Amino acid sequence: MNGKIRIIGGQWRGRMLLVQDKPGLRPTSNRVRETLFNWLTMQLPGSRCLDLFAGTGALGIEAASRGAKQIYLVEKERDMVQNLRQQVAKLATDNLNVINTDALSFLKGTASTFDIVFLDPPFGSDLLTPCCTLLEQSGWLNPNAHIYLESERCFGKPSLPATWQIIRRKTAGQVEVFLAKNLPGL
Repeated sequence: MNGKIRIIGGQWRGRMLLVQDKPGLRPTSNRVRETLFNWLTMQLPGSRCLDLFAGTGALGIEAASRGAKQIYLVEKERDMVQNLRQQVAKLATDNLNVINTDALSFLKGTASTFDIVFLDPPFGSDLLTPCCTLLEQSGWLNPNAHIYLESERCFGKPSLPATWQIIRRKTAGQVEVFLAKNLPGL
């Protein structure tokens, strides 16, 4: 463990999460997380969240801290999963579920609907589009679900399903983030 990130708000505000020093791991910055969770303030209480490519768990754990009812943290790297399970155990909560599998494999499984989905794949992986397609086609989203997408700024706006509308957008350094909403009636 070489670093820490801080939970910004909610019941665990100020609590530090341990971060592994791992190539390609880049936790969402405090500034971007604060913006994101300000955008989602009204949607979080009682919501079901899916954090694909969970990594440090910062997005899913922040959602739980701010009132999300149930959160699934999907991560394929075993050492990251072990770290996530340790972090969740320290929080002594039963609403955070850690799943050790590849995000695409998870999305090809039996769908369960979510209100909020966090998509922050590793940089350079080109996984946003296939994840968005599977989320939409396989029935993972509740009507009016919110989808957070984070990618390298050089990629620009991601290719989204026709029923998704970008409602927020922000650039921070080399990262561009989007908040989309699933609007099935479009």
